[in-house]
Amino acid sequence: MKTIAPSRYWILLLGFSSVACTQQMDETKPIRKNVTETVFASGVLEADGTYNLTAQTDGTLLQVYFDERNQVSTGAVFALIDNQQNQLNTASTQALYEIAQKNTRSSAPSLMQAQNSVLMARRRLAQDSVQWQRYQRLLEGKSIAQVDYDNVELQYQNARSSYFNALANYQQLQEQANQNLIVNAAQRDLNQVLSANNQLRTPVAGKVYRLYKHKGDFVHRGDVIATIGHPDLIYAKISVDEGSISKLKVGQKAVIQLNTHKDKTYQGELAEILPAFNEATQSFTCKVLFVDALDFRLINTQLQVNIIVGINKNALLIPRRYLDFGNVVRVKGQEKTVKVSTQFVSSEWVQVTSGLNENSTIVAPKIK
Repeated sequence: MKTIAPSRYWILLLGFSSVACTQQMDETKPIRKNVTETVFASGVLEADGTYNLTAQTDGTLLQVYFDERNQVSTGAVFALIDNQQNQLNTASTQALYEIAQKNTRSSAPSLMQAQNSVLMARRRLAQDSVQWQRYQRLLEGKSIAQVDYDNVELQYQNARSSYFNALANYQQLQEQANQNLIVNAAQRDLNQVLSANNQLRTPVAGKVYRLYKHKGDFVHRGDVIATIGHPDLIYAKISVDEGSISKLKVGQKAVIQLNTHKDKTYQGELAEILPAFNEATQSFTCKVLFVDALDFRLINTQLQVNIIVGINKNALLIPRRYLDFGNVVRVKGQEKTVKVSTQFVSSEWVQVTSGLNENSTIVAPKIK
């Protein structure tokens, strides 16, 4: 949006103040001056790197170790949340992990029993193997009947099958014990993480700008406990409409006014244009850094910014009250109104691009 800078900036930006600009008259002449083109935007003060510290579990706040304006370091315990369920789950999963760990040892009852079964099956197999080999020799010497040999061979095959089954059972029990250990270790680690959420830690160092919850409050997971940001760098976070964003470039100068200090302005500089369109505000977000020292540092303070995007030299200006509906003006000595083309229109001034010149005498519209 094209605007003329607010009247309080005219002397600073344009360097003039004439009687024709200040007196209420029935007639006047256009004047030529340099006009500063600005893009107007509103916004708030925000600390760089601002983030909301949120609860990661449900529970009562037993302690809040920091207050507003305090400095916090990375990883500091900001608050302590009482969630006994997390603590109980951590204790039980630790006990189950220790049991699972014992079950993987060779001295575990189930593994010892399976191992004994393997040893017994191996001894039985060794005995039946010797018996089977002896009957082979006897059969070759025709000292026994075929049926006797077949019975011994069947007994050997059964013993061999029992040994391999016992061995497979032992290996399966080992594998199951190891898998159970992995599952319990993962569950233990997960509950340790959940239990650690009872201690609310700060991921990034900064200054506490706002505290939302206090000792004794019950909080839910996701509740904002505090707003934390950079302790020194505070900037103007502004919203710029779609029609004006194309005029902005990083490095452009800006004039900032806080709503709390209407009689004071600060010099600034456009530092960043965020690349994404904000659907919620239907605007683009930009950062304006303060060039002047900022003596009021309460974040979320509302403000207005005029970003200087260009200067129109020797522009033809008339007071806003001389422009009538339909972009027409009354010229002295002419019965018909004159239609003019305008570029900038503010609450006090209008830039005329055609239809008038500096020699024209215009008359204020009649009040009906």
